[in-house]
Amino acid sequence: MHLSDRDFTPELIFQATRSSGPGGQNVNKVSSKVELRFNIWSSVLLDGQEKEIIAGKLANKINKEGELVLAAQTDRSQLKNKEKVIKKFYQLLEKALIPPKIRYKTKPTKASVEKRLESKRSHSTIKAGRKEPDL
Repeated sequence: MHLSDRDFTPELIFQATRSSGPGGQNVNKVSSKVELRFNIWSSVLLDGQEKEIIAGKLANKINKEGELVLAAQTDRSQLKNKEKVIKKFYQLLEKALIPPKIRYKTKPTKASVEKRLESKRSHSTIKAGRKEPDL
């Protein structure tokens, strides 16, 4: 089940404020910046493991109350900014919940080992040639 299948809207809190973005005189009159707040720990749609993962990976976007805070202010329209911040929210959660790829150890090839050792030998002879001769 994907996150986009879950309906988070009852748990999301939106707040509109004056934007610092484009809009001319419109900026001074209309609250077009939209801020989304989502309390991770009180969510019923996420299980405990998902909450832990999100809290760890998105720690810099979570405030002391445990709320994930996102904002959008690029458009002049409050509705467009709200749509953008919701899209941003789902993308962020999807990305955070993707499990990391398992890294398998690999051995260096015989040729690469030989090349490295040869490089070390040549470097050593160059340095040895800098020494003063023994008298």
